[in-house]
Amino acid sequence: MKKIICFLSCIVFCISCSNTDDYEAIFLENETIALEIPVGFPALNNAFYTNRPTKLGVELGKKLFSDKRFSANNTIACASCHIQANAFADNNAKAIGIFARIGLRNTPPIQNMAFLNFYNWDGSKLQLEKQSIVPIITHEEMNSSIIEVIDKIKVDKAYRDLFKKTFGDENITPERIYKSIAQFEYTLISANSKYDRVKRKENESFSVSEARGYQVFQEKCNSCHSTELFTDQSFRNIGFPLNTDSNEGGRGRVTGIEKDYMSFRVPTLRNIEVTAPYGSFGQFATLRQLLDYLDNGVILTDNLNPIFKENGNRIPLNEQEKIDLISFMKTLTDTHFLGGD
Repeated sequence: MKKIICFLSCIVFCISCSNTDDYEAIFLENETIALEIPVGFPALNNAFYTNRPTKLGVELGKKLFSDKRFSANNTIACASCHIQANAFADNNAKAIGIFARIGLRNTPPIQNMAFLNFYNWDGSKLQLEKQSIVPIITHEEMNSSIIEVIDKIKVDKAYRDLFKKTFGDENITPERIYKSIAQFEYTLISANSKYDRVKRKENESFSVSEARGYQVFQEKCNSCHSTELFTDQSFRNIGFPLNTDSNEGGRGRVTGIEKDYMSFRVPTLRNIEVTAPYGSFGQFATLRQLLDYLDNGVILTDNLNPIFKENGNRIPLNEQEKIDLISFMKTLTDTHFLGGD
């Protein structure tokens, strides 16, 4: 009897060792990714520290990001609208989703998300892990539910294997999906444009027009498009043409506060050259149209940003300043981030 017990104990011990070795191997394979934080960038979103990107978590998140089964009819993935060559935005005035339905707003770029305090044009989400549910359930976008998504992908052996390697077992849950997508998005850091290389003194310099444009930017744009993110992450009404969709209210749609009506998060200017059209619902086809509008005068509202009210409801720009400002903004294009060399 003692021999039998001893034999069984050896088997259990061996199995335990085998499982331990497997988990140690998985742990080593799924190492935490050390993000290279650009000099001068603001602090990371607090949620990042509870969901640090790992090698396999990012791989899983990227796979989920590109999966069209997230939409009700298997035609739309996150990557359908968030295209890398466009800084993970697209060139549509408003997002186009399932059955070619037109969304409420312009598709925002996905870059430097780890450093943002708010997500979506109206800042309705404070954590990246809670943002991806929005397009999944929105009628005009994916028109699905996270339960439907899980039912589709749980039969996929590749997913079951990857979830097991990433989280320790094959269980596919909403939280794991959200965390994985966020981990992938946390790694999308853009900080290698000509502007960055000039700032780092890497044997590059601005052209005469770019240098003049940088000066104009500092004088007339930097109060809103500040920090190395080129946004102060505030919400402002700057008198743009109004979205006639009755569902639109800007930040006021989230807070219910009148002064926030038609205020939107100040967008980053990084990679702005490739993210046209511009504005919360693509009001401007080109950067020149946008600058002409600011120069000619914006819509006067009670909650118009004071910067405009103090300057006759406009940002005055002469012809040369517009040319130079556009030249400078093009130095914010990060070709490597966009998938180029």
